[in-house]
Amino acid sequence: MTCSRRVAMAALAASFTLPLRALAQGAWPTRPIRLVIPLAPGSAVDNAARVVMQKMSEGLGQAFVIENIPGSAGLIGAEKVARAAPDGYTLGGFNDSVLTMVPNMQSHMTWNALTDFEPVSLVGTVEWGLVAKADAPWRSLADFIAAARAAPGKLSYGSGGNGSPQHIGMALLCGQVGIDLLHVPYKGATPAAIAAAAGEVDVCMQGLGTVVSLLQAGKLRLLAVSSATRQPQFPDVPTFAEAGTPGFTFNSWFALVAPAGTPKEIVARLNAEIARVLADPAMKERLSSIGVTPRGMPAAEFGEALKTQYALYRKLITDRGIKPE
Repeated sequence: MTCSRRVAMAALAASFTLPLRALAQGAWPTRPIRLVIPLAPGSAVDNAARVVMQKMSEGLGQAFVIENIPGSAGLIGAEKVARAAPDGYTLGGFNDSVLTMVPNMQSHMTWNALTDFEPVSLVGTVEWGLVAKADAPWRSLADFIAAARAAPGKLSYGSGGNGSPQHIGMALLCGQVGIDLLHVPYKGATPAAIAAAAGEVDVCMQGLGTVVSLLQAGKLRLLAVSSATRQPQFPDVPTFAEAGTPGFTFNSWFALVAPAGTPKEIVARLNAEIARVLADPAMKERLSSIGVTPRGMPAAEFGEALKTQYALYRKLITDRGIKPE
């Protein structure tokens, strides 16, 4: 082969490899990104995700298409993400229940919470509270606890399903204050909140972002918040500690994950974009208004935190004998 021909062949090869290198190094994303939320529309995670993803789309130059896939306490939607191509075009907007609670109650799982996903970032924590129908007979947390003690097993609470954060939160509360309530599971946090507003169940432990519109409409009453301090949007509502239940706090979180094997460069870019969005004062204020505290966390750090919480909830669920339907 002549020298000139070798040069021509090398140039031809480069013409094919350079676009591939460019694609690998920085072309992503070139089309809309699918975000699977394995929860019903209107949940705290769903509301927060829509706010954050809209801002992220501006930085990434591509829209996020949000797909709600509720059912089986999040297992169905989570499997869609676990089995998706690891190319950065399918992501999961998960709460802690999907990754650390429900998997610990299942004897036969089609995916592994710790190995089938790439942790991208903790996005925010969802602040919680105990709600009842607006015209419920109890005006405070103490009133409700007294009524529950007087009629064991007669009062009820709704949840987003067995092993959902609503279920776990109420199980913790019942154990701490010594009350027995009837658990009524629904297919998602939003249906459970609507059930409480309609009086189908007596109370519901809920992320504030899920119930803020029902509270503002006067359809629910917030008896107490389970954060360490009062929430700015509900300054007159006491914490559980202030309402007579010291030591009780509970919240949940919203995180972004990708299928295992997603390129580290894509994970890093997503993480950086989340950090940028959450640093915006206007975003912080917007999230706070729906009961979400912005967090952000390096992917590796989030991965370690996920393992720790998984182990903690495994012990809690085993010790309390919490089982799926």
